[in-house]
Amino acid sequence: MRKSLDLPFDPIERAAQIWERRFGDSRAMAAVTSIMRAQQILLAELDALLRPHGLTFARYEALVLLRFSREGALPLRLIGQRLMVHPTSVTNIINRLEAQGLVVRRPNPADGRGTLAEITPAGRDVAGRATADLMAADFGLGGYDDAQLDQMFAMLRGLRVSAGDFRAG
Repeated sequence: MRKSLDLPFDPIERAAQIWERRFGDSRAMAAVTSIMRAQQILLAELDALLRPHGLTFARYEALVLLRFSREGALPLRLIGQRLMVHPTSVTNIINRLEAQGLVVRRPNPADGRGTLAEITPAGRDVAGRATADLMAADFGLGGYDDAQLDQMFAMLRGLRVSAGDFRAG
């Protein structure tokens, strides 16, 4: 599924060598560049797996979040907080899911001004099938064993804590 670049060298390692000569320590630059490239690779792979379901990864995340909720519905504001995206992005995601018949909007009974997004039966079905495909592909991380996945999560968690995503406890 991944399009191979088939380069005869590691361009990030090469950039790190040049960086080292010109600016000094290149470890942080090489690490962040590797993370950014990994994000590109994973997003392309996950979106390709989700395309047959009519989803992007962002829309898939919203559907799963709604499936996880007790009532199958959440305020748009809360969706944005949980997915850690801007309100405009939430509106765009929900608009597309609604156009596909995978969610509906309805007034929030707890807040007369607010709106809930509610997953439909079709949305539950699509999310279930998409999840099966992502799980079968190990979310694009099939080359790592359980211990490596745990280590990766732990390393990146520290970055998220320091960014203020949540309070570690």
